[in-house]
Amino acid sequence: MSLPSSVLFCCDHNSVRSPMAEGLLKKHIGNRVYVQSAGVASDRDIDGFSISVCNELGVELTKHTVRSFQELEEWGEDLEGYDLIIALSHTSKIVASGHVADAAVEVEFWDIADPTATGETRAAKLDAYRAVRDDIVARIQARFPV
Repeated sequence: MSLPSSVLFCCDHNSVRSPMAEGLLKKHIGNRVYVQSAGVASDRDIDGFSISVCNELGVELTKHTVRSFQELEEWGEDLEGYDLIIALSHTSKIVASGHVADAAVEVEFWDIADPTATGETRAAKLDAYRAVRDDIVARIQARFPV
């Protein structure tokens, strides 16, 4: 399978799953593919647990700027210019598909759990986020073999 030239990951808020996926794919593939992420909304900061569990694998997320589809477009990104959009939530799949309905952009859906409401303790929350991170890593390795 050939690599796309550009990939956009998306989820609900661009604060947990999609920035993790963006950083993890960049680590996996380097600069051979243009990779970004966005959310349906951008009403939260980057999640501290996402930062922690990605840091364990050498992926730096502290400088990530949370952004919505609308903000990406305002900054000059053309969503129809991506080869592949990978939606990590049902809502983002619907919204992304609407943005590129008239374009030849593949929208793929990965059903990635939202870990934000999981776990009562810090350790339990970290385990939930690690499970999500590891799910994303496995899907990246399967979808983008190097």
